[in-house]
Amino acid sequence: MNTFEPLWVFPREHPVLTQDEVHIWRVALDMPASNLQQFSEILADDERLRADRFRFPQHRNHFIAARGALRTLLGRYSGMPPEKLRFEYNQYGKPALSGNLNASLLQFNLSHSGELALYAFVRNCEVGIDIEYTRRRIDQIEQIARRYFSDTETTALSALPEHLRQQAFFNCWTRKEAYIKARGKGLSLPLHQFDVTLAPGEPARLLATRDDPSQLAHWTMQALQPGPDYIGAIVIEGHNWNVKCWQFL
Repeated sequence: MNTFEPLWVFPREHPVLTQDEVHIWRVALDMPASNLQQFSEILADDERLRADRFRFPQHRNHFIAARGALRTLLGRYSGMPPEKLRFEYNQYGKPALSGNLNASLLQFNLSHSGELALYAFVRNCEVGIDIEYTRRRIDQIEQIARRYFSDTETTALSALPEHLRQQAFFNCWTRKEAYIKARGKGLSLPLHQFDVTLAPGEPARLLATRDDPSQLAHWTMQALQPGPDYIGAIVIEGHNWNVKCWQFL
């Protein structure tokens, strides 16, 4: 049985990540200049170059905040200095700690949208997380759904009252994104090849995995509420997880 603590709590000290826990961190990307300066100092050279390429200061600052928070949290969980951490990526772009730095088998995933970022940490299994800012008008929701969602999902979306469709759309989108990120295949796993629940108030879960039916019983899916005007989802390999939510800074 999974347990889920949906409150975003400031920890008194950095929490210990046990084998049966998933830690989710919420990070506000609008940070004071002093924090951004500290984070800039722990970034790798390639990350600083990426930051410098952003045209708008807000986008650059959000990137520095997101990468700096990731390095800080990974450093605390791994016991490594954050500036010493190195990343590797699979063929679909999923990040992981470089193998020789990851004796603790720490796995992570991240997502950001608007002014918030979410980070998921777990040991020795796969995880995917997604967040979306929902206070933006999505025109032609049903046309987008027909392009990316499965027939089952499109039918379920169309059956809802119009005032619920935008929330349902983001429910579906975040759950599907979290799932393909957990699988580590990116969009090489077509979004229409699996079904998720989407109706507001309905528990998040996988309904079908047509590319590999054995995957259906392999994953835990949980809806997240990162804050007003945001929707999130996490997908974790296996079951019986104790999911805890933390607030960074």
